[in-house]
Amino acid sequence: MKKEIMDDLDLFVRRKDFYKKVGKAWKRGYLLYGPPGTEKSSLIAAMANYLKFDIYDLQLMNVRDDCLKDMLLQTSNRSILVIEDIDCSIVPNRKGPASSKEPRRYETKFSLSGLLNFIDGLWSSCGDERIIIFSTNHKDKLDPALLRPGRMDMHIHMSYLTMDGFKTLAANYLNIHNHHWRFKEIKELLDCKEVTPAEVAEELLKSENVEVVLDGLVTFLKGKKKDAVETNDGIDEAAGETNEGIDEDADGTNEGIDEDVDGTSEGFDEDVDGTNEWFDEDVDGTNEWIADEDNEALEVAMDQIMSLFKGHIY
Repeated sequence: MKKEIMDDLDLFVRRKDFYKKVGKAWKRGYLLYGPPGTEKSSLIAAMANYLKFDIYDLQLMNVRDDCLKDMLLQTSNRSILVIEDIDCSIVPNRKGPASSKEPRRYETKFSLSGLLNFIDGLWSSCGDERIIIFSTNHKDKLDPALLRPGRMDMHIHMSYLTMDGFKTLAANYLNIHNHHWRFKEIKELLDCKEVTPAEVAEELLKSENVEVVLDGLVTFLKGKKKDAVETNDGIDEAAGETNEGIDEDADGTNEGIDEDVDGTSEGFDEDVDGTNEWFDEDVDGTNEWIADEDNEALEVAMDQIMSLFKGHIY
């Protein structure tokens, strides 16, 4: 991923004439998304350092739509504009301003339409050789209009720590450039638990002694694995108790139904003894028709019910 990002940045900065030729603003948009602690902010700093660009951190929570132009004019070319936690900074409704019935927390938020106008209009017309980077912990909460090329050209997923990522951290923090006997156990623990780079980096800072640090890291990872197992066991127990409660309720309901049916059947037998003979004499000619009609209606009803489950049988 590192090489892919660097290649994309290199391609962007050397294509001034190309952007001018095709009539596009010399700008590039990136989206960094993933769970908290996956070093999104660190990647932004690394990109700025690699390009030698200035960084401007735009806090949309404190900005009105009509203030953006003045703020943007104060930024320089060869710069990166950063908007972090974009999903928490804008009003999700694109149909118009928030109504008086909506929560007051939206009153200080920047509107989505204002952000789209900013990216397509002001951002595209003010200055050259600029990059805008959005970050979010929840990509699924973003409006699709924000995600399309021209606004967020490259989407970069910042995932949990892998063994390759850990080896990079070990080289940077502990100066370990070759294999260490602890690596096999650490890899097994990383494979079975979601751990962020920030969590591991914090553990690597706790001592200057490599063995002490790696021993502490293994203990930390085992603790997270144990917590995950206990959490899953708790979920399973809760689910089991719920199922038992359902079974008990169902048993009680079934017994009540059986008792009611028994009582009804006895009463029916006693009540219709006197009418049986009348029924036989009066409806001998219609008995067969009623049975046929009921069977036909039942078949139609069953066809309708089964059609509801077509394609949904697991």
